[in-house]
Amino acid sequence: MEQTRALNGLEPFVALSKSANSTRAAVDLVTQAISAPNTYVFAELLQTPNIQALRQVQEGAGYLTLLEIFAWGTWQDYSELKLRLLSLLTLAARNSPTSPTLTYDHLQHALDLPSARKLEDLVISAIYRDLLTATLDTRRRTVSVSSVAPLRDVSPGALPVMQDELAAWSSRCEGALEQLEKQIFAIKQQAAVRSRKKQVEDRLVETGLKLKEESEGALKKKPRPRVGDALTAGDERNKRAAMELGSGYEDDEDLMDVDDVGVGRGAGRGAKRGGIVGNGGSRNALGGLGRKLG
Repeated sequence: MEQTRALNGLEPFVALSKSANSTRAAVDLVTQAISAPNTYVFAELLQTPNIQALRQVQEGAGYLTLLEIFAWGTWQDYSELKLRLLSLLTLAARNSPTSPTLTYDHLQHALDLPSARKLEDLVISAIYRDLLTATLDTRRRTVSVSSVAPLRDVSPGALPVMQDELAAWSSRCEGALEQLEKQIFAIKQQAAVRSRKKQVEDRLVETGLKLKEESEGALKKKPRPRVGDALTAGDERNKRAAMELGSGYEDDEDLMDVDDVGVGRGAGRGAKRGGIVGNGGSRNALGGLGRKLG
């Protein structure tokens, strides 16, 4: 906004320069331009052919130099109120990026002001003209600058410095972007690892649940042994054991029959002897039964 106002203030003088063909007309135009209350930039006027022609004329060379001082000079180059204001803008702009606070002593020396009161009046005048935004601290004797209007022309020698500063700023931006890209890439990698880990865990859980369901289904399908079946199997075993035992008794009865025959034949020899033979037959029968059971 301030720069637009300053350019609009210079525009009539740029238009008049086209018709300022004589040295006298060009000199008058320079004097009017630097004296106008709303002109703070002069580069466009300096570039016009009729103003540049003053460099070739002895009477006009000094005015061209004066216009250049108003364009990018300081108070030390020329003593004037407007130049003091422009010098204050230059000092504030140079210091604001690194040290926005300027001391009274530094400003008084740079602007050739005899007292602190004169400096405060100059700063207040610049604030009311919207040239800068600043705060005065009379106790600490400092001027804290918040913003500076871009109303100074760029001197030809300042372009390489500006290019270096812009290149450094561009390099810092590229470095910051590179760091951001690395962080974004790392975050994406971490997210991919977490996603793969979750997929593996989900598959493991799914497999475990499937195996559990299959195991439970197999247990449900397997028939359980019934009590009646168990008893029947036991009865069969007991029955076979009894049959084997019975066959043993039948063999013993055969033996007993043989003994009885022996007793009959020996009955004529005497009762006592027959009794002994009978007991022997009984013992043989019991021995045979024992062998069967054994």
